[in-house]
Formats: sequence, C-alpha cells, structure tokens
Amino acid sequence: MSSKRSSSFRRAIANGRRTLQREILLDETGLGLYKRFVRYVAYEILPCETDRRWYFHQNRLCPPPVFIAVVTIVQIIVFMCYGIMLNKWVLQTYQPDFMKSPLVYHPGHRAQVWRFFSYMFMHVGLEQLGFNALLQLMIGVPLEMVHGILRISLLYMAGVLAGSLTVSITDMRAPVVGGSGGVYALCSAHLANVVMNWAGMRCPYKLLRMILALVCMSSEVGRAVWLRFSPPLPSSGPQPSFMAHLSGAVVGISMGLLILRSYEESLQKQCSWWVIIFSFITFLLFAIFWNIFAYELLGVQIPPPP
Repeated sequence: MSSKRSSSFRRAIANGRRTLQREILLDETGLGLYKRFVRYVAYEILPCETDRRWYFHQNRLCPPPVFIAVVTIVQIIVFMCYGIMLNKWVLQTYQPDFMKSPLVYHPGHRAQVWRFFSYMFMHVGLEQLGFNALLQLMIGVPLEMVHGILRISLLYMAGVLAGSLTVSITDMRAPVVGGSGGVYALCSAHLANVVMNWAGMRCPYKLLRMILALVCMSSEVGRAVWLRFSPPLPSSGPQPSFMAHLSGAVVGISMGLLILRSYEESLQKQCSWWVIIFSFITFLLFAIFWNIFAYELLGVQIPPPP
C-alpha cells in the first residue's frame, strides 16, 4: 500500500526537490479557501513540518476522499428509509419490524456473512446516527485526504468487522447495529497518533480537543454499558453492546497507529505491519470457528430471529 507515493517521495529526496520555501507552512499568504483547508488538514494530521509542506504542495484532490463521505451518506439514507417505513425517527429500535432488516447483525442469522459488515448501515436512533456521522466526517475525511482511501477504508472496515466478531464471542445473545466499531477505530488511531507525536503536532488547542474527544468517547461507551445492563429492553431488539466500541478502539490503536504513523513509508516493508495482520487473521479464524461450534457446545439460548 502506498508504494507509488513512497517511490515518488524517494525520487523527490534524491533529486533535491523537496525544499522548504519558508520555515513554517503557516507563513503562506494569499491562499484560497481550499488551500487553507488543505493546510488545516496538514497541521491536523501530520506531525512533521517537512511532511506538512510536502503534502500541501503535492495535494491534487485526486483521488478525492470519497469513502467516508459515501459511507456516511448511505447510513443517513438507510436511516431515513427505515424512518419512513417504520414511522420512527428517534428510536427505531423499539419498532418490532426494525429487526427484520437483512442488514442487522443477529446471532440467529450469523450464517449470513454479510451481516457482520452491513450492520454498520443501521442505527438505533437519531442520536447514535448523529454521533457516528459527526465523528466520521470530522476525523475520517481529513485522515482520508492525507493517507488515502485504501488505508482508511481498511482501518474502518477492520474496526467494523472486529466489532461484530467480538460481540459474537463475548456477548453471544446480542444483535448489533451501528458503525461504532469503525468510528472508534478512526478516532482511537488518530488520538494515539497525536499522543505519540505530541511535540510535533501543531493543531490548535490540542490538549483541550484531546480531552473533549476522550470525554465524548468515554461517555458513549458508558452509555452503551448502562443501556446494555440497566433498563429493561425488549429481548427481540438489538441490545447495545459496548464490546463493539472497545474492539474498534483496539483495532485503531494497533493497526491504525501503524497506518497513520508512516505517511510516506510502504506498509508492506514494515515487519510490525505483518505481525498485526497475522494477529488479526488469527483472531478472524478463531471467531469463525467460535461462531460455527461454540453456540451449540455452550448451549446458548439465542433470542429467536424475526
């Protein structure tokens, strides 16, 4: 991944073309709206001034950051369609027909493999959709602009898959909806990258923003824990599972930190990258065998699928 970008980077260094016209990118004047936004993204994501200037001058918006935008638009469209069908716009969970959707992950339908991914398009209600969509756009789009669609889509989908698989192992009776696994993979990867490169990051109010992000993410996990165990929820509806949030965060800190750390370096050439990929594949194989055999061996009483 990103081998073409790495080759161009090495050629630029060899030819001596990666020069700094000024010491700090913020000194650039007379920039248009788009270029000012690119400069903001560079300071938001990259910890090195040389990398920031290189990205700023090489950015051509080709290919455009479409993955996060398309995922968010599809999630909103799906929510609106079910809102019209079910006549529910706040908490769609409590509509009995909600669970009949072929997109929802339900342990009784775990043989339908697409549900381990498609559940990310369904949301409990307007609050969960708004929280996920806001974080995706605020963090995912700048990350995709810098690191490319392949790296960010891999990180997001790995978080989504890890979320559903972890729930199927640790919370075996719980149906799952929402893209929280992918969202938390993006957020935790970005926050871990900021912490690891704290001295080089020049984004404004970084400490305050870090605290606010951690508070928001922790409160969302706490809310999921409370909803999972405290109030009496319909057994046929999706039970909020905080394990999807936590597994997405683990994916972000492990796989995501490596992806975001190397702006120009090819991932295939890093030994740690293959260690992480091997670990993820091992977890995937374990989860597949668990879903095939463990439910019957443990005698788990699964709520009847709709």
